[in-house]
Amino acid sequence: METNSKRDEILDVAEAMIRNAGFNAFSTRDVASAVGIKASSVHYHFPTKVDIGVAVTERYTDRFLKQLGDPTRFKGGAGEVVSLYVNSFRETLVRDDKLCLCAVLGAEIGGLPQEIGGHTRIFFDRNIAWLRKALSGSSKMSAAEANAFAVHILAALEGGMILSKSLGKEKLFESVAAMLKKLCDTVSAPSDRQV
Repeated sequence: METNSKRDEILDVAEAMIRNAGFNAFSTRDVASAVGIKASSVHYHFPTKVDIGVAVTERYTDRFLKQLGDPTRFKGGAGEVVSLYVNSFRETLVRDDKLCLCAVLGAEIGGLPQEIGGHTRIFFDRNIAWLRKALSGSSKMSAAEANAFAVHILAALEGGMILSKSLGKEKLFESVAAMLKKLCDTVSAPSDRQV
């Protein structure tokens, strides 16, 4: 049990470091120091820093999607989907006072090891797929419309987080969220009238 808790503690510390300053801003020694163990103990769990980055990204992606839940459960319209998705990002920004891990990694993707870049793309691909499935099931959007809207939602929220955090203005994120809600109402309205 101790082994798993140390492994999780290493991942927690590494995730916080990445979300604060990026993947290239820390070393395994930094992680070891923050956890209170020797660097060799970090390497016992993760042979390389890349292994840490891959594990952090996989865990973050799985947790994020688990929190969102089953995308096929939405029946009340696209607004319900957008509201839940916005709240997931809001919690990260407001409660944790952090950026999305994969927004940070995505911004530095050109300087990342290939494995971590690949896992960062997986986060975005899986989120777009989740949104597409949720939007398709909750509205009369075509697959192409749901996909385009999914990409727009994800891009708007990631960008809104970055602007809010960079400028120190939480209201910017809320403005983006409000515009997504209005856009959702506009996109959903024609389909609703055809019912």
